[in-house]
Amino acid sequence: MEELRAALAAIPALAGYDGPLERLGGLTNRVYRAGEICLRIPGKGTEEYINRANEAVAAREAAKAGVSPEVLYADPSSGVMATRFVAGAETMSPEKFKARPGSPARAGAAFRKLHSSGAVFPFRFELFAMIDDYLKVLSTKDVALPAGYHDVVREAGSVRAALTAHPIRLAACHCDPLCENFLDTGERMWIVDWEYSGMNDPLWDLGDLSVEGGFDATQDEELMRAYFGGEAKPAERGRVVIYKAMCDLLWTLWGLIQLANNNPADDFRAYADGRFARCKALMESPAFSRHLAAVRLA
Repeated sequence: MEELRAALAAIPALAGYDGPLERLGGLTNRVYRAGEICLRIPGKGTEEYINRANEAVAAREAAKAGVSPEVLYADPSSGVMATRFVAGAETMSPEKFKARPGSPARAGAAFRKLHSSGAVFPFRFELFAMIDDYLKVLSTKDVALPAGYHDVVREAGSVRAALTAHPIRLAACHCDPLCENFLDTGERMWIVDWEYSGMNDPLWDLGDLSVEGGFDATQDEELMRAYFGGEAKPAERGRVVIYKAMCDLLWTLWGLIQLANNNPADDFRAYADGRFARCKALMESPAFSRHLAAVRLA
């Protein structure tokens, strides 16, 4: 609490605030509501893999694009950030994406607004380079990879070749669309938490959200129709499915880093093993081969 009060005192918009502090969500960070402001205190060890200066630029650009709350304060050295609290919005979850009518479409519309905004983020989200970087971090820690992880990375070489052969224009992307990073008013979807954001293939965001939300075929269709303004082309659908597998391949390693850092927020061994198993199952399915072929033929 002393650390929290010290952070409050350093923020002009919160200087002198002595009202209640409501703990909100967060897997790696501590997030609080202080009146009409949302305060984020970074989690232990996040400085190993998060560039806070890049995050601050992205958060401000996303706010200008109209998809994220206004940034009131950001300290790149400490990672402390304060944003405007979005009143009347529900923090989303996989269950709420199923229960709240139209929420996949609102998420698709928010992605479309972000990706078409012309915003430029300082970081380039390079999937395979990030896998290598995370493996380097883990090489210094006492945590075992799931059996067969390196074999699947090698198999993903065909995915890399197909994506490289048919690049699409990079856009400012969130890159880590956990359901809990969406705030829904019922009319508009806001997106928060720009730690992993960067210039990326925009269809990564759609595939990753589908995985995080456990979307079924109907939800996927709603998401893509809102995003594309109609039915998606086979190659577009293919990229979304490919990224469903690739995000699990990447976030498996992220989960292991949390495990190594003794993050108590979740059972990160089960998280990592579950994501890897889901990735492997999808990549071994006949449907994955068809979608990969559609991307190659684009």
